[in-house]
Amino acid sequence: MLNKYEITRNWLPRYTGMPLEKFGQNILLTNFSNYVENFAEMFSCDIYGIGKPMQAATNDQGLTIINFGIGSSNAATIMDLLTAINPHGILFLGKCGGLKKSTEIGHFILPIAAIRGEGTSNDYFDPIVPALPSFKLHKFVSDKIIEHGYEYRTGVIYTTNRRVWEHDESFHERLKALTCIGIDMETATLFIVGHHNQLSRGALLLVSDVPVIPEGVKTEASDSHVTQNWADVHLKLGIESMMDLEGNGERIKHFRY
Repeated sequence: MLNKYEITRNWLPRYTGMPLEKFGQNILLTNFSNYVENFAEMFSCDIYGIGKPMQAATNDQGLTIINFGIGSSNAATIMDLLTAINPHGILFLGKCGGLKKSTEIGHFILPIAAIRGEGTSNDYFDPIVPALPSFKLHKFVSDKIIEHGYEYRTGVIYTTNRRVWEHDESFHERLKALTCIGIDMETATLFIVGHHNQLSRGALLLVSDVPVIPEGVKTEASDSHVTQNWADVHLKLGIESMMDLEGNGERIKHFRY
């Protein structure tokens, strides 16, 4: 296996436990096993990859959900592995920390861009290349959110490899100076590696905490509260967006540079 296509076609089933022919043409990505479990229960489909690095399930309408884990290295890995099937669209359903008063817990963010603070994406493009979603995919997701009567925010997400930073006041000041609306560990990587691999990609983020104030730092109890109150809506918006995208969405073209 000396070329990328051969490697990814071998490794995607190896990481997920799912045969290539079981993958759909539209993909939901998440960090949470309960999203995959709820998806499988909703559509009465099997979960593959129990005990493997990633778990996946596909419904009978050709939509696949994958729990790829946490962090930018895992984000890059799954976006490379998905070149094995060249999906029509990929939507990340993740959580993020809100950095503005306007990003209250439970609100959705549809990021217009992400700052590449993680470093992983530097292996794919020069740091000056912006991390952007596919506009047409985000436009379709936006329409679905509004159709269901929910609000969402737009803005720039800061993506970092650093998990424990909440105590660092100098880092807080840097985030403020960069005018970011939220912070996570995957979005910029997903956008850049998707761009590198010519894959349509987007992200619908759920604000799970407000880590810029002491009482807003995520705890087990606060995260459980967010999951109980908003995770089902988050997942359902992602499912409907990607299922309807196949039949009604605009075709997304890619250009080589």
